[in-house]
Amino acid sequence: MPQWNGLLEKIDDYRWRIPKNYKAGMRVPGIIYADEALVQQIQREQSPEQVANMALLPGIVNYSLAMPDIHCGYGFPIGGVAAMKTDDGVVSPGGIGFDINCGVRILRTNLTREEVLPKIKELMDSLYNSVPSGVGSKGRIKLKPGEVNQVLVKGSRWSVEKGYGRPDDLDTTEENGEMAGADPSQVSGRAKERGTLQLGTLGSGNHFLEVAIVDKIYETDTAGVMGIDRVGQVMLLIHCGSRGLGHQVADDYIKEMVRAMVKYDIQLPDRQLACSPVKSPEGQAYLGAMRCAANYAWANRQCITHWVRQSFCQVMDQDEKATGLELIYDVTHNIAKIEEHEVGGQRQKLCVHRKGATRAFPVGHPDIPPKYSRIGQPVLIPGDMGRFSYVLVGTEQAMKETFGSTCHGAGRVQSRAAAKKQLQGRDVLEAMKTRGITVRAGNLAGLAEEASQAYKDVSMVVEITRRAGISKPVARTSPIGVIKG
Repeated sequence: MPQWNGLLEKIDDYRWRIPKNYKAGMRVPGIIYADEALVQQIQREQSPEQVANMALLPGIVNYSLAMPDIHCGYGFPIGGVAAMKTDDGVVSPGGIGFDINCGVRILRTNLTREEVLPKIKELMDSLYNSVPSGVGSKGRIKLKPGEVNQVLVKGSRWSVEKGYGRPDDLDTTEENGEMAGADPSQVSGRAKERGTLQLGTLGSGNHFLEVAIVDKIYETDTAGVMGIDRVGQVMLLIHCGSRGLGHQVADDYIKEMVRAMVKYDIQLPDRQLACSPVKSPEGQAYLGAMRCAANYAWANRQCITHWVRQSFCQVMDQDEKATGLELIYDVTHNIAKIEEHEVGGQRQKLCVHRKGATRAFPVGHPDIPPKYSRIGQPVLIPGDMGRFSYVLVGTEQAMKETFGSTCHGAGRVQSRAAAKKQLQGRDVLEAMKTRGITVRAGNLAGLAEEASQAYKDVSMVVEITRRAGISKPVARTSPIGVIKG
C-alpha cells in the first residue's frame, strides 16, 4: 500500500488536522489523535485519506475524527468517528462496519492469581469446550422457528429470561443490552438464518476470551466503584460481535445504499461510503436492522458470560457468589446512535457513527448506569492477546471534542495476510507459553494473524488518549489465558 502524502497540520502534541481545503468537497476538517511517532506510522497507509473522505459526507458536523488506533477499514477507517445531523445528514453502513456491535465486556472475580494459576490449563480447556469458536462455528442454543426475532428485539434480556445470566447484568450493559428501535422486518431471511445457528459463539479473527490479572491500578477510588480492588485480582474479558447475522445485515444494506445514492443524487469519491439520508426509508430501514444486529451481539455475549461462569465455578469448585463473577461493563465498538450533542453552542440530535471507537461519556451523563454516575462511563480497551488491556473512564473533554468517544483497542499495523506471511502460528504459541500465557485456539494460522507484532502497542494508544484528555486510565490487566477462534 502506498504511503499517504497528504496535507497534515500539527495542532498540538496529540492532535493533527487534515484541513478542509485538502480535498474538494470536504465539509469539515479531519482530526487524527496521535503523537509524532504514531503519525509517522499512520502515514504509511491510506487511512488518513479515508478520514478526508469521511468529511465529504452530507450533514457531517465539526470534524471527521480518527482515534490513535486508526488503520484502514471498509469505508471509514477503523478508529473513525463522525456525527451527522439527523435532519439533512446521512447514515453509512461503512461507518459502522460488518461486525455490528463488535464489543467487549469485562467481569471481575473474587479470585486471585495464586488461586487460579495452578488450575489455568484445566480452566482454559473448560472454557474452550464451553464456548464454541472459530469460523462458521455453530452454537449450543437451538432457536425455534421465528425465535430469532425475539433475540433481535430483546437482546441481552432474551438471554437472561432464558436463564443465561442475571438480571443485574443488564444494568451494566450499554443500552441495557436492548437497543430501542430494532425492526426484525428489515433483516433479511438469510441474515436470520445465519443468526439462528450462531448464538453463543465467539467467532474468529480478533475475537477472544481472556483470563487476565489486574497488574496496575491508576485510580484506586474509581476502580473500587467497579469492584477492581487489588493487584493480582483475576478478571475475564469477552470480545466478540454479531457474527454472521451482523455481517449479512451490513452486506445487504451496503448494496441497498449504493442504489440509494443514485436515487438521492449523493456523489462521493469512495463507493464504500455508500449512504442514504437518515430520515429516508432506506436510512430508517438500515438503522432498524442495525439495531437488531446490535441486540443479537449483546445476547451473544450474555450467553457466553453464562457459560464462562459455569466453567469457573466447576473448575474452582466454588459457587457464583464465591467466585464473584460480576459484570463490570459491556461496551460496543461498531455502531451508529442517535444522540444529543452540542454543535455551535446549540444542542442537536446527531447520528453518531463509531467504527472501531468506544463511547466515553463523562461523570453524570444520563445514559450511563447510576452506579457509575459519579465516576463516568467505564471504557474497555482490549489489547492484543499477548499484551495489556485497559479499563478507563470517559471525560468531559471527550464530550466537547469527540462526541463522547475514544479509542477501542490497539489497532493493526499489519494485515492478516502479511502477518501470516511473516509469522508462524507455532512460533507465536511458543512465545506466549514462555510469557506464562496459556492459549487455546482453533488453528495455528489464526494465531499468526493475531500476533502482538501485527498490532500497535495498546499502552501507547491509551497514553495518547489520556494526554489528549478524551479518556482516563483506571486499571490495567495482563493475560494469563487466551482463547482465540
